[in-house]
Amino acid sequence: MRRLFPVTDQTADRPADQSADPDTTDPREWSLDELADAYAYPAGASTGAATWLRANMVSTLDGAAQHEGRSRPISNPTDMRIFGTLRALADAVIVGAETVRLEGYRPARAREAFAARRAAAGQTAAPAVAVVSAGLDLDFSLPLFTEPLTPTLVLTGAAAPADKVAAAERAGAVVLVAGEGATVDPARVAPALAERGLTRLLTEGGPRLLGQFVAAEVLDELCLTISPMLTAGDAQRIAGGPVLAEPDQFVLASVLEEDGFLFTRYRRS
Repeated sequence: MRRLFPVTDQTADRPADQSADPDTTDPREWSLDELADAYAYPAGASTGAATWLRANMVSTLDGAAQHEGRSRPISNPTDMRIFGTLRALADAVIVGAETVRLEGYRPARAREAFAARRAAAGQTAAPAVAVVSAGLDLDFSLPLFTEPLTPTLVLTGAAAPADKVAAAERAGAVVLVAGEGATVDPARVAPALAERGLTRLLTEGGPRLLGQFVAAEVLDELCLTISPMLTAGDAQRIAGGPVLAEPDQFVLASVLEEDGFLFTRYRRS
């Protein structure tokens, strides 16, 4: 793993047996602690004073966010380590109902490598999964709802079907209202979670949900893995939905590289 930006050390030719600082062009595999430090949430979100919504997505060189409906084929082991690290830092992982169905989402698990860090931060053993769904067309018998370490949250509109709300609650899910009508207002998702003390937020998509957050201008950070692959076809981009009247400007915060994969972070300017 090499840090390409920001540049903090111009010494690229470090001897292979010398202890290396991850802020250099060090080619070794970073530890999980080093990854966690590199992706730490801003102080405000860590203290509960403010929410911070980051997204984690992967895209091929030609803009595909999926291959045959799944993101795993365009990923690699380091991307998955970062994926796990981002989850381990979050209070809640926000995901759309369609992604739950397509990707076969399971509850987030507790990881020993992050146990002390989460305990020190006052977090539960594993992040909650927060599912955004208007119609609640979900299988509430799945482990995501019946076997989580931290109760799964379901964000829906005030006009959600009452029988589906009851089914979710019987399964052990916590239903939160984040919209006045039948749909969820993306601008109300983070505040609804913050009311439960969940301020370090991560969304893993899918593209439709990310597009809604982008359109509402509530996304604070994008962690985008650029995969050195080409797929062609008509796969979705990382964000879908209505086009913004004006492009939303973000600034580059960091770039890591390994095996041709670029692990970038962009923050709202």
